[in-house]
Amino acid sequence: MLYVDHHAWLQAWLRRRLGNAADAADLAHDAFLRLIDKPRRFNSAPEARSYLRSMASGMCVDLWRRRSIEQAWLDVLAAQPEAVAPSAEHQVIVLEALYEIDAMLRNLPPKAAQAFVMAVACDMTYREVARELGVSVRMVAKYIAKATLCCLQLEARQTVEELPRGASVPPAATSVPAVS
Repeated sequence: MLYVDHHAWLQAWLRRRLGNAADAADLAHDAFLRLIDKPRRFNSAPEARSYLRSMASGMCVDLWRRRSIEQAWLDVLAAQPEAVAPSAEHQVIVLEALYEIDAMLRNLPPKAAQAFVMAVACDMTYREVARELGVSVRMVAKYIAKATLCCLQLEARQTVEELPRGASVPPAATSVPAVS
């Protein structure tokens, strides 16, 4: 049995990597849940451990990325007067949105993600972005259009997810084309 043979080993490996027994236990648990969801067969114990180590490494990177986003959000909150601090519910909503935006940006080509962040978050003009990235203004416009389309797709998916169960969804809302 994969779990019996490798769980303690994976959890120990994660504990060494993360320096935290609780996080290691959570990630080891999540790794085996992923294998339950998408079962795999392994020909040997080393092959299984190699796969588990690779999967767990990716999960560590995701954890660190999420923690980095959370810390940046906490830094923003700490810099604001207590009177204007958002509610706990609003804070969770913002964090979830930040995670989704991070995932969307990571799925874009690097220059498209950079152009979008420079134009939107840094309030740079297309000409300034083009000069910074060493591309044409027209290319910046294409990058921004691609990232904006991804944002709209993300928003459409969220809207569909928020519909009450059994509600009718117009066909166009469920077939948002993928960006390539």
